[in-house]
Amino acid sequence: MRSLHVMESMNRLLIFSTIVTILFPVGCTGPRKETTIGAMPDLARAIVALRSAYAAFNRGDVDAAVEPFDAQIEWTEPAEFPGGGTYHGREAVKRYLAQSRSSWTEGSSEPERFITSGNRIVVFVHVRARSKGRDEWNEVRLADVYTIRDGQPVEMRAFADRNEALRWAGVKDPNP
Repeated sequence: MRSLHVMESMNRLLIFSTIVTILFPVGCTGPRKETTIGAMPDLARAIVALRSAYAAFNRGDVDAAVEPFDAQIEWTEPAEFPGGGTYHGREAVKRYLAQSRSSWTEGSSEPERFITSGNRIVVFVHVRARSKGRDEWNEVRLADVYTIRDGQPVEMRAFADRNEALRWAGVKDPNP
């Protein structure tokens, strides 16, 4: 009888540790919503790396922010964004990000949601910043779409319109 009780306890422990192992990489640190449509391990690794990149950007560490990207990343910002255009390679992206952040007195670019589709990750981003010499805060909600190859972002396209980003990325239903 005692042996059966021990086996049941071990089974519960195994189930609990399996659940923790599955949930731990995504984290339970806040009200972030993940939507996975055909996700694969490379995309899960990429999401973890992108979370780190946004956090590094927010603390002003542009070197760490670009570290997860492929050395030859193609980075495209809409023409209507300050400094909009296409940048090639980590160094060019680093210069763009440093320049865009330099106009802020304070602010953040917080990922709100990650949606995967094929080899793409759509990140809904909430940008809240106060420009130098200004008292008012500016807020915008946009989307960044990353194309992933071998677990690493090789392309990023920013969109002012989140629905346009979803269409471009081929997301059929972002709310399964």
